Amino acid sequence: MGFSKQDLMPETNILLAGNNQFTLEQVMLILRQDHDDQTAEKLMRQFCLHSTSKEISKKGMEFLYMNGHYEDLKQLIAKNMLSENPSNRDWARVYQLTMDRKDKRYPPREILRQAERMKTDEMELKLLIEFLKISAYYDLNEYREIGNFLDKHQYLFEMIEDRFLLSFFNMRLYQYLFIYFWLGNELIIARKYAFRQLNGTRNPATMASIHVKLGLTYIFDSYFQSMHHTKEALKIAKKHNLPKMIKIIEENNIPFIAAHFKEVDGISTPDLSEQAHIEIAKGNLKKADEILSNITIDSPFGIYYLGMARQDKNILLQAYNNFVEKRSDYFFSRLPLKALKEMGGTPTMKA
Repeated sequence: MGFSKQDLMPETNILLAGNNQFTLEQVMLILRQDHDDQTAEKLMRQFCLHSTSKEISKKGMEFLYMNGHYEDLKQLIAKNMLSENPSNRDWARVYQLTMDRKDKRYPPREILRQAERMKTDEMELKLLIEFLKISAYYDLNEYREIGNFLDKHQYLFEMIEDRFLLSFFNMRLYQYLFIYFWLGNELIIARKYAFRQLNGTRNPATMASIHVKLGLTYIFDSYFQSMHHTKEALKIAKKHNLPKMIKIIEENNIPFIAAHFKEVDGISTPDLSEQAHIEIAKGNLKKADEILSNITIDSPFGIYYLGMARQDKNILLQAYNNFVEKRSDYFFSRLPLKALKEMGGTPTMKA
């Protein structure tokens, strides 16, 4: 929810009166000198919404997006859409499509199609469009595109002169570096980027998401560490009322980790695939097979569960190859590989 101008403190009204002389970085430094972080952020939101500066109106959208102020962002997108400046309208269209992707208003392929049609000579906006594309590829589980992005677009970061904007772009970059190194099994490097994200964000949804992923990085190492990060994510999600995140953690992540480590006492879930996983952990392979036979299996995880339930090496090999070939996911491909080795399998691995 936004605030009216009457809600602004006198200092901010002064800033607003002559805001064209200030950058976002300068405004934040001024606000933090006089206010605690929470108040400074509230006032910063208002500055972004009410500024008459074309630059602030554009770049303020990144501040609002990265800090999770999505209702404010929608207001600022609408304001920029009506701008007489073509650049402001272009930025607004990119953030509108970014929100469409976040709210799942279009499937990832449509997001990609629309993003591909967006052309600009502005380096900052060019990079935002590339972030939008890689987000859509992430939604499609096409993780190899993350590597392509890192290979092709590093030069764009060197072209960004606005330090405040660059700090947010680096946070986005750390997110994809984390995923890239995680799925490539380079876990020490991956976790380094995850903690950089945690130290650089105040967005509760981002913090919860990072902890969820960090928890998963420990599934071959430590039940305690894996569950610690997952429950930290749940605590953040509950504190900040993030129902979708709470649902995913309680119905998918906690059951998955518990079943993987065979720590399933008191664990239940309405998710059928994870119900099957729990039964596998208990040794009830026939029951797990019955559950899986009644659902559509359209992911390598489902194929892995089916191979475990049936103790079928060929199905496990299929799961392994799907992880590697379709997702370039060398981390979770270790799940069926581990099961095959325990069964005495010698899979023909494909890279």
